[in-house]
Amino acid sequence: MQVNPGLNTPAAWLSKVPEVTLVFWLVKIFSTTVGETAADFLSGDLGQGLPRTAVIMAALLIGSLVLQLRTTRYTANLYWVTVVFISIVGTLLTDILTDTVGVSLIISAIGFAVALALTFAVWFSSERTLSIHSITSRRREIFYWLAILFTFALGTAAGDLFAEVFEIGYLLATIVFAVLIGFVALAYYKLHAREVLAFWLVYILTRPLGASLGDLLTQPHDQGGIGIPAKFISLVLLLAIAFLVPRTKSDPLT
Repeated sequence: MQVNPGLNTPAAWLSKVPEVTLVFWLVKIFSTTVGETAADFLSGDLGQGLPRTAVIMAALLIGSLVLQLRTTRYTANLYWVTVVFISIVGTLLTDILTDTVGVSLIISAIGFAVALALTFAVWFSSERTLSIHSITSRRREIFYWLAILFTFALGTAAGDLFAEVFEIGYLLATIVFAVLIGFVALAYYKLHAREVLAFWLVYILTRPLGASLGDLLTQPHDQGGIGIPAKFISLVLLLAIAFLVPRTKSDPLT
C-alpha cells in the first residue's frame, strides 16, 4: 500500500487541534457532561443496555477517528464530534467494568490512571514532548487521542468514586473538582506552573467535573440528584456545543 509522504510532514498537519481558549474549555466541559448523560440515556432510557450501547458508540467513535486521522487540518465539527463520542465511550467503559463485570471503582480508577500514565510515558519517550501544540504527525495524534480516551474513562471512575463510594454526593463532588481546577489555574497564572502539566491536569479534572455535574442534574432525588431527564440535559448540552463549536479556532502554534 502506498503511503502519502506528505502526511508525515509538519506542514501537512497544521491546525489538527483547536486553540486552547475559554470557548475550548466550555465545549470540553459540556462534552464531558453530555458523555455522562447521553450514555445513561442511550443505555437506560432507550433500553439498549450497556453492551449494545458500547458496541454502537465504539463503532461511531472508530469511524470518526478514522476521518479525524485522515484529515490534514483542524475541522471543528469533526474534532468535537470525536470528543463527544470518546466521552460517551469512556463513560461506558467504566460503567461496564463497574455494573457488568463487577470491578470496583477504586480498581477502575487506578487501572485507568496507570494506563494514562503509561500512555504519557511512551508518548514522551517517543516524541520528547506532550504538548498539544506539537501534534505534527500521525503518531503524535494517535498518542493524543489515546490519552484523551483514558482521561475520560479515568474521570468517570473518579467522579463516581468520590460521589458514590466516598459518599460525598454529586453536588460536593462537582464543587471539589471545580475547586481543584481553580487551584491548577491559579498555579499556572500566578505561580508560573508548566503549561503542558497545567493543561493535562485541567483536561483530566474537567472529566470528573462533567461526570459529577451530569449525575447531579439527572439522578433521582433519592440518589442525590436533581432529577432532570437525561434526554433533556443531553439535548440542551448538544445544542450549546453546536452553538460554540464554530467559535473554536485552530491552534496557531501547530
